[in-house]
Amino acid sequence: MVGVIHRDGEPLVPQVWLANRFWSRLRGLLLRPPLRGEALQALWLRPCASVHTFGMCYPLDIVFLDRAGRVLDWCENLHPWRARGCRGAFQAVELAPGGIAALAPNRGEIWQWQTA
Repeated sequence: MVGVIHRDGEPLVPQVWLANRFWSRLRGLLLRPPLRGEALQALWLRPCASVHTFGMCYPLDIVFLDRAGRVLDWCENLHPWRARGCRGAFQAVELAPGGIAALAPNRGEIWQWQTA
């Protein structure tokens, strides 16, 4: 399912795939082309408190959100064959490297996923 991430009612990331079922979360970005940079694409994982880049050939930027979509923390440039989690996270957004710099998230702000 494809949608858009909104912040304060404004579109933030224009093309976002929702992975909210076991198999879609398990597959994640494996065997898919790399996400486009400049925060143009993302993968929203729900539920998800931690991510890994095992089997990936490129790094990712990760934003962790709580159940309400509040930004808790982020990780820039998570290299292949690494893992990262966040206490209290219920959702995670995976972006191409440089996505966090482009979006400049603030802890506590709310991100929402909506169908396109």
